[in-house]
Amino acid sequence: MNISRMPKDWPYRSAARRVKAVPHEWCVLDVGTGPMVLLLHGAGGSGHSFRNLIPLLAPHYRVIVPDLPGQGFSRAGRRGRLGLDEMAGDLCALCRAEGVVPAAIIGHSAGGAIALRMAEIMDPTPVVIGINAALGEFEGAAGVLFPLMARVLSLLPLIPTVVSRLWGTAARVDGLLSSTGSKIEPAGRAQYLALVQDSGHIEGTLGMMAQWQLQGLVARMPAMTTPVLLIATKGDRAVPPRISQGAAAKMRQAEVVVLPELGHLVHEEAPTDVAAVILPWLARKIGGEASYCDT
Repeated sequence: MNISRMPKDWPYRSAARRVKAVPHEWCVLDVGTGPMVLLLHGAGGSGHSFRNLIPLLAPHYRVIVPDLPGQGFSRAGRRGRLGLDEMAGDLCALCRAEGVVPAAIIGHSAGGAIALRMAEIMDPTPVVIGINAALGEFEGAAGVLFPLMARVLSLLPLIPTVVSRLWGTAARVDGLLSSTGSKIEPAGRAQYLALVQDSGHIEGTLGMMAQWQLQGLVARMPAMTTPVLLIATKGDRAVPPRISQGAAAKMRQAEVVVLPELGHLVHEEAPTDVAAVILPWLARKIGGEASYCDT
């Protein structure tokens, strides 16, 4: 979906800009002032997923929010660069091109894994916060079959259009969102519906799923020294808290906070709860305010 087609009521539309940084054409939100914080959404989402968290962070930090390549309003220049390592490298190139030096990277779901990979590459090294970070492989037969199915589907030219038509209904999108364990407000559900109805976004999401490989990142976790905060939620039906707890146990400077009764999209349904954890931690690690005014 091209940035020129962004709906007029899209969150932070006025702060969105188009950035060409090889090999992709990015949609980037740029809000606030202060130490730079990069926000990375998960697979199948876009920067809009931080719509409720941005106003709590932007008074204290300059918040940079790109759509991942091929998803949301960013256009993928190369279909073969949608895996973890490739996206992390291309996001680092985007930061260099824009003169952005993030002091922290906050990633939701798969964005949490990308944040950790970027921290391995970037100098100076940013601190990392993962929100229900997808830091575990699929278990059992799903670990083999699911990536294989995504790979096959991504290679069939008509599949994204078919998926978009079949799943691009309000009822199906509501069902998908409910399956995460989160309750999303009507405006947010409508934004996800707009994404699912776009075949280009589906193509980018399938490409990411097909190329996703976590083994190398997980194997290197014991050597990681960057401070990491992992926020998990007991009601997450996609990435249960044990994934964050297991990942934190492998890393040297990682801690876990588990929030009760909230789902995978916790930063959308309960942004004040997430900000109450994030802001004091960021203040200790990179400076800035430790709290916000909830008006």
